[in-house]
Amino acid sequence: MSQSLFDETPEKDLPLRDDIRLLGRLLGDTIREQEGEAVFDVVERIRQTSIRFHRDEDKLARQELETTLNSLSRGRTNQIIRAYSYFSHLANIAEDQHHVRRSRAHAMAASSPREGTIARALLLVQKAGISQADLQRFFASALVCPVLTAHPTEVRRKSTIDREMEVAQILAQRDRQHLTPDEASASEEGLRRAILTLWQTSILRRNRLKVIDEVVNGLSYYDYTFFQELPHFYAMVEDQLAAMDPAWSTQELPSFLRMGSWIGGDRDGNPFVTADALHQALQLQSRQAVTFYLEEIHCLGSELSLDGRYVSVSEQLQKLVDASPDHSPHRQDEPYRRAISGIYARLAATAQVLGYGEVARHAAGEAPPYGSAEELAGDLSTIHRSLMSNGSGALARGRLRKLRRAVDVFGFHLASLDLRQNADVHERVVAELFENAVPGTGYDRMPEESRVALLLKELATPRLLTSPFLTYSPETASELAIVREAAKAHERYGRSAVPNYVISKASDPSDILEVALLLKEAGLLRIRDADMRVNIVPLFETIDDLRHCGEVMDKLFSMPDYLRLLRSRDLMQEVMLGYSDSNKDGGFLTSGWELYKAEIKLVEVFRHHGVTLRLFHGRGGSVGRGGGPSYQAILAQPGGAVQGAIRVTEQGEVIAGKYSNPDLGRRNLEILASATLEATLLHSGASAPKEEYLKAMEELSDHAFRAYRDLVYETEGFERYFWESTVIGEIANLNIGSRPASRTNSRRIEDLRAIPWVFGWAQCRLMLPGWYGFGSAVNKWLESRPETGLPLLQEMYREWPFFEALLSNMDMVLAKSNIAIASRYAKLVEDDDLREAIFPRLRREWEDSIGNLLSITGQAALLGRNPLLARSIRNRFPYLDPLNHLQIELLKRHRAGDTDERVVQGIHLSINGIAAGLRNSG
Repeated sequence: MSQSLFDETPEKDLPLRDDIRLLGRLLGDTIREQEGEAVFDVVERIRQTSIRFHRDEDKLARQELETTLNSLSRGRTNQIIRAYSYFSHLANIAEDQHHVRRSRAHAMAASSPREGTIARALLLVQKAGISQADLQRFFASALVCPVLTAHPTEVRRKSTIDREMEVAQILAQRDRQHLTPDEASASEEGLRRAILTLWQTSILRRNRLKVIDEVVNGLSYYDYTFFQELPHFYAMVEDQLAAMDPAWSTQELPSFLRMGSWIGGDRDGNPFVTADALHQALQLQSRQAVTFYLEEIHCLGSELSLDGRYVSVSEQLQKLVDASPDHSPHRQDEPYRRAISGIYARLAATAQVLGYGEVARHAAGEAPPYGSAEELAGDLSTIHRSLMSNGSGALARGRLRKLRRAVDVFGFHLASLDLRQNADVHERVVAELFENAVPGTGYDRMPEESRVALLLKELATPRLLTSPFLTYSPETASELAIVREAAKAHERYGRSAVPNYVISKASDPSDILEVALLLKEAGLLRIRDADMRVNIVPLFETIDDLRHCGEVMDKLFSMPDYLRLLRSRDLMQEVMLGYSDSNKDGGFLTSGWELYKAEIKLVEVFRHHGVTLRLFHGRGGSVGRGGGPSYQAILAQPGGAVQGAIRVTEQGEVIAGKYSNPDLGRRNLEILASATLEATLLHSGASAPKEEYLKAMEELSDHAFRAYRDLVYETEGFERYFWESTVIGEIANLNIGSRPASRTNSRRIEDLRAIPWVFGWAQCRLMLPGWYGFGSAVNKWLESRPETGLPLLQEMYREWPFFEALLSNMDMVLAKSNIAIASRYAKLVEDDDLREAIFPRLRREWEDSIGNLLSITGQAALLGRNPLLARSIRNRFPYLDPLNHLQIELLKRHRAGDTDERVVQGIHLSINGIAAGLRNSG
């Protein structure tokens, strides 16, 4: 597997070609050695035939390919699927490493700062004449927070990710060092061992993940990336600011970039997220942070061997020395080591208080535990100040600098864990609480106005509705236990441990007030002090909810009692916008437009009431769920929507793609921060788009919405078509997460989660959620204005970042689609009439969408403006097509009643391989 379609490869991309060939050759050698020459020969024959078909459009090659694939036995089929799946994973590693290589090449060449870097953002800020004071104000109030979620289209196990990281590290070493022949041989042997281990390790999980498994998987990215790269990021920004203006050299930036999580707190549709699961998640997070600090403090003590006879220490540091339980004569004249021993002892005692048991290394003696992470940070700052004031500033800028930043960023809680639940659940719980307290209240039967009045009345008194002497339904008991566990977390780890409560399907002010009531029951809202200790975050998801979100927030802010509570949050209100469900509800074009309009309306409402808006973007991995390049997405927001703060979900396989490689991880964090800085300081007052742009977009959206709804929700039998022509049923049974695929046991599209909806269409290479409706919309638009329609759309693409980003994302999705393969999946639909009624519509819309996209963008072919991505996708097709072919054949066997375990395993393996080949597929 050592050759590919690398025709006309630019010189700068030759190292990528060489890496893929090397990894392909080693994988081929492994297959030959482990499975035999016969299996290797089949793998090679399939690969060469598939390449010939794609390169030359050789129909004879396609027939040969199908004949070979159809003749495979069950066991041989799975071997072939594994081979092509692993090749896709290895190709991904090589591409990621190439991105790192190109970034380093730019840095070494001292090129102009590239788009998405902090250096470029600061340069633009400087050129715009932004003052140091304005920049300081931005950093003082900013918040950039990627939120890791357990929406698992990531089907790989941690065991395979670890080995893949080993491959990446060896490639990086080969790239950055001039190796001797012996070193080169040892390096290749290391790659060979890692690939052999991968081949002998199961890609698939035998059992469905539990919530705690998902927590542990999420925590692994701290070891991979966040612990090292977040402090590195801050040091880089501080140094760049100091280089730009020496006045910054004495200042330390506030920690505006922090991590968030939903893993263990998101119980919307997941019955396995309980108070106990929340408790375990928070404890595991805290243990991860404290364990990291203990190891770093131990290493710091090893480094700071300064002798008190040669250096002076500050009075504050001497107090730490005097309080230290370390009285070893060997460290009698080493004040910094003794002080650090005392810090270690206190932190070890903290670990015991928090319930972690014995630490890896014993402390020098007894010491009181820290009451908060701020106390630990204070002691580390004492060491910093002493070093700085006594001529040892270079030492303060080493490990200590990064450790201090880590403690400030991660605290004792590691990441802010959000709670999330569906508004329908809150309604049932609150109705039960009222009914138990005052029988006959009938809250669930009240109109909205009466509900609001009752809730505000109850929120005006510190009296609790709940009683320890009453029995509640399991649902209500569980919800109360959750908020009470969150209150305990505040006491144990600090308020940053659980700072937000997200409400799915929020559609009325009462949805927000119901959560306020539940928080009050747990002591997270103190009425007499007007102290709301958790942000209440409505999530507007459906098209209808997006259209009314401004009205909902206007009504809420018009309530003096709610504004009084909001003052304890510095009059800051967070709102979450749901990309996934709005797309499933109304299609790609309408979802994007309604999200944009919702932001405009929210900006107006918040400005009118004097409330600060913080947006939380519920973006998925795929374009069909709001994915796409983060930098362009943030800058494409309407003016005023990014007010120095943004939170963004990171989901599914995107987490591994962005954050398993530390260099890429830092780059992705930097992109979020630089885009937020630019959007806030350079684009916040951006003028509104031209009125004709808005009108055109509204009309296009109307046409696209009707086309999408007509197909998905109004075409008889479409639901059956979807279930039979995709692997949705098999995805639902794949052990890729703790959450069920549907919110109910129904097969209705309305009840299906957005992730399997998008993932299913990606697997059959149709990618429908990322483009359907666009072709029809543009056709309708052009019919009514044949002379002026296209020029206006072309102008919108050139001049309007929102429209450009929308089409750019669609461009990528369509480039990954393949209508010929999709047609073969369509043949899985048993009803011929149903298939013939739907698939030709899909084909026409696909063709029209591509044609109209190319006309507007002026490209000769898809991804014409992104040749590297175009080549990457084109080079993957010969390795993806056999996987799709085999998946179809296995689906036929499985649905015909073949109970052979290898058939189900083969389907699941093919799902993994196709997802790897497509990358952002869910």
